[in-house]
Amino acid sequence: MTVSRVVNGEKNVRDATRAAVMSAVHDLNYAPNPAARSLAGAAGARIGLLYSNPSAAYLSEFLVGTLDETSRKTAQIILEKCELTSAAAERAAVRKLIDGGAAGVILPPPLCESPDVLDELKAAGLPAVAVATGRFNAEASCVRIDDFAAAREMTNFLLSLGHRRIGFIKGHPNQTASVEREHGFEAALREAGARSDKNLIVQGYFSYRSGLEAAENLLARKVIPTAIFASNDDMAAATVSVAHRKGLDVPGDLSVVGFDDTAIAATIWPELTTIRQPITSMAEIAVDLVTRAIRDCKLGREPKLVDHLVTYSLVKRQSAVAPKAD
Repeated sequence: MTVSRVVNGEKNVRDATRAAVMSAVHDLNYAPNPAARSLAGAAGARIGLLYSNPSAAYLSEFLVGTLDETSRKTAQIILEKCELTSAAAERAAVRKLIDGGAAGVILPPPLCESPDVLDELKAAGLPAVAVATGRFNAEASCVRIDDFAAAREMTNFLLSLGHRRIGFIKGHPNQTASVEREHGFEAALREAGARSDKNLIVQGYFSYRSGLEAAENLLARKVIPTAIFASNDDMAAATVSVAHRKGLDVPGDLSVVGFDDTAIAATIWPELTTIRQPITSMAEIAVDLVTRAIRDCKLGREPKLVDHLVTYSLVKRQSAVAPKAD
């Protein structure tokens, strides 16, 4: 197993052990048997990636992780865009991947929880890995963070700064991650004895444009929030833009925080305080899980469903400070 890990470029091997194995490989003039590797390790397998994400930053990071890991595993990636217009369109996109020879499929959000996509894959007998679900889905292996705990931690951070009038921009209602983040936000307020004002919770859809509309809604109030927590960085960046347009200083007049820690978080001014979801690493883990499932299928074994919880972190930057005294 150790030799296999080294030859396949896996990371969980000590440097000294890796050096010893590679020395033996060189001395023996060893070359892997492609046919055997294809059977045992799913090398050369075609992995489908079905995508439809309103955040270009999120998708870019996800693709980087996917391409890096498929390269290490000598697998092929098949990309297929899926328009969320109808169940028929989603099923047709899955069939394109199947017709293209995909042996397993990775589903980033929002398709990670599409019942039509999951049903179509199940009917075809293809293993799937759903990424960034809010909860474990018994229809596929999952790679996710604890969205509830992450949102609660961010809200507690704002409360610790002294904020009590906090606006919240929800994520798309078609994802359980959105629900978990809202519940985490509300739980933190409740635990702190702060009143949850439903008028300060507005709907967003994870897109920049939806963030503009939500921020306009919150900042048109007679008494505006002292802080706004947006459910992703795109909507948080849009909130900063609206605040600047209205002549508000961020963070002097309004603190703004986001979620994901995508590239946009560190490229706008001020840089966003946000929850870091390790998107690239989650994509790499998804590739590893789906290749293992493909291997099991080739060997006639039923793939084991896995719920892989990844660690998140709160990244403090310049967009959140204590509120001004009333």
